[in-house]
Amino acid sequence: MDAAPPDLNAAFRARGYVAGEALGTALRLVTLLGRPLLLEGPAGVGKTEAAKTLADVLGTRLIRLQCYEGLDAQAALYEWNYARQLLHLRRAEATGREPSDAELYGENFLMRRPLLQAISEDVPPVLLIDEVDRADDAFEAFLLELLAEWQVTVPELGTLPARTRPHVVLTSNRARELSDALRRRCLYHWVEYPSRAQELEIVRARLPEVTAALASQVTRAVHALRELPLGKPPGVAETLDWARALSVLGHETLDAHALHTTLGAVLKLREDAQLAAPLLERQLARPE
Repeated sequence: MDAAPPDLNAAFRARGYVAGEALGTALRLVTLLGRPLLLEGPAGVGKTEAAKTLADVLGTRLIRLQCYEGLDAQAALYEWNYARQLLHLRRAEATGREPSDAELYGENFLMRRPLLQAISEDVPPVLLIDEVDRADDAFEAFLLELLAEWQVTVPELGTLPARTRPHVVLTSNRARELSDALRRRCLYHWVEYPSRAQELEIVRARLPEVTAALASQVTRAVHALRELPLGKPPGVAETLDWARALSVLGHETLDAHALHTTLGAVLKLREDAQLAAPLLERQLARPE
């Protein structure tokens, strides 16, 4: 199993992701120990992006399973290509023979979904199980077996062991509480919003075309927004969207006009915008 480089933070920073020391250590332990990592935190703090960046650093494939209410094991594992099976059956019947179950339920007709893909790779991929808190208890229980045994059972084919063990990252926004059993099987890290200095570094790394003054004003404004009782506080993605929007419109600094015409890039609820606009106007009137 390939391990992450010793200075994982530097590798992440080179790709525009500013990870703290604790998060960098947790991600490195995923590769060294072969243990899944559960990342929890508010929406928009970079949990999904951490897994994507890890795959980039390791030079391996990212396989993503997006969880949702009602997701079942089969949808996450595999399904049969019924159209191809039916076509094969008709061709066989046309020649006067009846195909065996082994023919109809062979590898040629198996459609691998993310979890089966992840354990079928020759090179360990990064398996991102995104927003696991959106799935129900039954799917969570299924994951326990997979993460413990690193094998799955396809009734028609039997037990399929993992060729290589993937690097597993699970994310949760805490829409519901996860079981103790799942937590015990994972390393854990709570991902906070970045500090203002970290977020400014992210903006400068990801958007070098944005002026230093604009980047500073945007990150200052976003951190002020997060102190308000908003329905949807802005994440790092919204910070980048706002800075990019202002830049492409030709703004080198953030003024009242730019604020009102672009606020929809950072706040996604009408009530949040009504609450925040006066505060940001007052902030712009004060020097940093």
